[in-house]
Amino acid sequence: MVDGNNGGYANDWLLGDRKTGEIARFELGLKHWKVWRTKDGYFSGANFPSDPAVIRDETTFDPNNPANSANARRIRWHTLLNGNRGKIDTSLAEVFLADHYDTYEKKIDPDCRTLCGHGDNEPITLPGSTAPPFDPSGAVQAKAIDSQMAAAMSLIARIGHPCGINFNAAKFLAAHPEFSWEAPVLRDMDAGPWTVFRIGEHAPEQSQIK
Repeated sequence: MVDGNNGGYANDWLLGDRKTGEIARFELGLKHWKVWRTKDGYFSGANFPSDPAVIRDETTFDPNNPANSANARRIRWHTLLNGNRGKIDTSLAEVFLADHYDTYEKKIDPDCRTLCGHGDNEPITLPGSTAPPFDPSGAVQAKAIDSQMAAAMSLIARIGHPCGINFNAAKFLAAHPEFSWEAPVLRDMDAGPWTVFRIGEHAPEQSQIK
């Protein structure tokens, strides 16, 4: 991933070794890259750079602004992960991914600063963002896996907002006509249930769907 890297997909990659319990974070920028490893800790990601060299040389990101969406979600991840050490499983992962606590406002308010992102509820353009108020964006799916599931080539996933709230395009456009230009492509997004997916599964043939 480092060889021939052109910076086109600068990202954090969260990795795990199911046999040893070791986890890692690989941050790939254009000029810099770094790997962190631990067997007794956690890593999180929420659209924030971690390496000070990447922040300094490759971004305009302000890591000290708590009103920024990425910083607010970073703080929330640290609170949830550090506060639940030794207890985290896929059931807790479902709860975390559906979390609506805004660390900047210090209250439950599903918006762009919450782990379960709801851009359509955000009334302002947040620092460091170019998204207009009430932009119809946010978390649209969630996935969780543990070492046993990884060994069996299985995972648990949910389509739509991880919290289970549905998005209704017609109601949204009626409340926010400034986004009417999106009407031809904006669709409802119903939240499906958390579902286990396993290797070898296939979608049913249309003839089998009743």
